[in-house]
Amino acid sequence: MRILIVEDDRLLGDGLAVGLRALGFAVDWFTDGAQGDAALATTPYDAIVLDLGLPGRDGLVWLARWRSRSQRVPVLILTARDGVEQRITGLDSGADDYLIKPIETTELAARLRAVVRRSQGRPESVWQHGALSYQPAAKTALWRGKPVVLTARECSLLELLLSNPQRVLPKPLIQEKLYAFEQDIDSNAVEVHVHHLRRKIDPKLVRTVRGVGYALGAVGDLT
Repeated sequence: MRILIVEDDRLLGDGLAVGLRALGFAVDWFTDGAQGDAALATTPYDAIVLDLGLPGRDGLVWLARWRSRSQRVPVLILTARDGVEQRITGLDSGADDYLIKPIETTELAARLRAVVRRSQGRPESVWQHGALSYQPAAKTALWRGKPVVLTARECSLLELLLSNPQRVLPKPLIQEKLYAFEQDIDSNAVEVHVHHLRRKIDPKLVRTVRGVGYALGAVGDLT
């Protein structure tokens, strides 16, 4: 899951980015709305954490701009503005959740998972695909009832595939979803993660569509 954070408080922003990365998220953090807007125009984020008291333009202005462009990425407002009317304004402006600072990183992660599940039409906490069961919150997988030990990156790739069961995912899109801007990526990183998922779960878990990318294997092949 790739997250965009727009937060001008450097101490808080760095803490959120480090904490979410430790929980397996790919995170890009910017200190003003213009930078976040530019990143959003070129990157397929799964969710946005948005501060309201930004330099220059208020966070609500950026939120309104994104929604006017039919940008459907879930937005979670994280702010010190704790009045009831302020919360109502934020939610009515298009936010998917509204949280008051300070917040534990683990709760923020849970909120992000929840808004992304809703946006994908997958409210269930356990995802099932054939004989594979996966719990995103706990990052745990069961294959035919037996636990499978996965790395954080393998979990992220598995979540991406399970979230798009009918779609062929191009390699560049997978890279954008799994890695933040500042991270170095080996040219064969995606192939390595795919290989590990096939080895640990089943060779038919991931289909290679030559010249296009990768897709989740059919349910009938994974029983």
